[in-house]
Amino acid sequence: MIPASRARAEPILRPRRHRPERRPAMRLALIGATGSIGRNTLQVIREIGATVDVVALAAGRNVARLARQAVEFRPSLLSVADARSLVDLRERIAGVPAYRPRLVCGPDGILEAATGTRADVLVSAAVGVVGLPATYSAVKAGQRVALANKEVLVSAGDLVMAVARASGASLLPVDSEHNAVHQCMRAGSRREVDRVVLTASGGPFRTTPAEDLATVTPARALQHPTWKMGSRITIDSATLMNKGFEVIEACHLFGLPPERVDVVVHPQSIVHAMVEFSDGSLVAQLSPPDMKLPIRYALTYPSREPSPCRRMDWSRAASLDFEPPDFDRFPLLALAYEAQHAGGLAGCLLNAADEVAVAAFLDGRVPFLAIPEIVERTIRWGAGQKATSIADVMECDREAREYAAGVAAGIARSGVEAAVLG
Repeated sequence: MIPASRARAEPILRPRRHRPERRPAMRLALIGATGSIGRNTLQVIREIGATVDVVALAAGRNVARLARQAVEFRPSLLSVADARSLVDLRERIAGVPAYRPRLVCGPDGILEAATGTRADVLVSAAVGVVGLPATYSAVKAGQRVALANKEVLVSAGDLVMAVARASGASLLPVDSEHNAVHQCMRAGSRREVDRVVLTASGGPFRTTPAEDLATVTPARALQHPTWKMGSRITIDSATLMNKGFEVIEACHLFGLPPERVDVVVHPQSIVHAMVEFSDGSLVAQLSPPDMKLPIRYALTYPSREPSPCRRMDWSRAASLDFEPPDFDRFPLLALAYEAQHAGGLAGCLLNAADEVAVAAFLDGRVPFLAIPEIVERTIRWGAGQKATSIADVMECDREAREYAAGVAAGIARSGVEAAVLG
């Protein structure tokens, strides 16, 4: 967190009066402002109070919500997805007294929001690779980044971590699991860490027989037992792909090979992660599921400040269950480990294909079990690709999406033909 300002020296012999500690405001930029993480971040800022100055908000096309956020927090810069959304935003805030922010749009707008406002902290919460170039630029500039965008490290982890080491930028994870690992690692030194254990709720199909997965509907897959999230991440939790992404992220964030990052199914979602040290000690982070807790931790680190977050109720009986994941029923988790072992642009291929496959499933064009097929075929197609720049990553993402879309279309046609023949 921003260090406390130094009190002014008092003349000798003058009685010293108590003065409350005053911290300089943290200048914060938020990309992905209207999504779930963005909204929770702004709620945390309301709770923290005057020690945070929101200087930039970036969103996609949810202009109505962004306008309401802008009126409340008065950032000097607002960014939206495109020119049409920009016109809408300008009209919505035109009548707000004494408020004339700079309005920008598109990829350049996100970049400006992230790096053009002298922010001390960037909260990277945009969904998809759209947030990658801006986040990479912020890391390269040495900014502190509270990272909630999985695609940044899944698609370009080697590049991002290399530039972070060079610039001295700090990456504070916002994902509850990686945030928990970060907290647990404060119990020892990095060289003492043997392995990291990430927990997974198991999603809505934890106990569903394998033969029943073929008939899963989007409505059923969107019923997550623990978290309320966006559509894509909810489906990724149902396939355990989300946990696969987290394995890749953990490898990059904490400098571990994939064989030292384990996944365990924990349906209560109370233990968010564990770290096993070289002496056999296992340190875990526990808390009721609430994304505001890891967000607050990332913004205020290294301090731990009072929080209104819900506490554990130890007056009630409770149990914590753990079980190994079923790699046969959830093959995407195995594919994520394989992608991290392969390196290069395998993670980018994995993410791009998954996003296309999930969209096709949600649209009713392919069945649930087609998701891993689309992803695996795309990874095999693009195997061996390497990247030397973010431009390479973005081009790989584009090409992988095109290929995965073709695979999805072929599966959809096959399904229609089978239905007609049947």
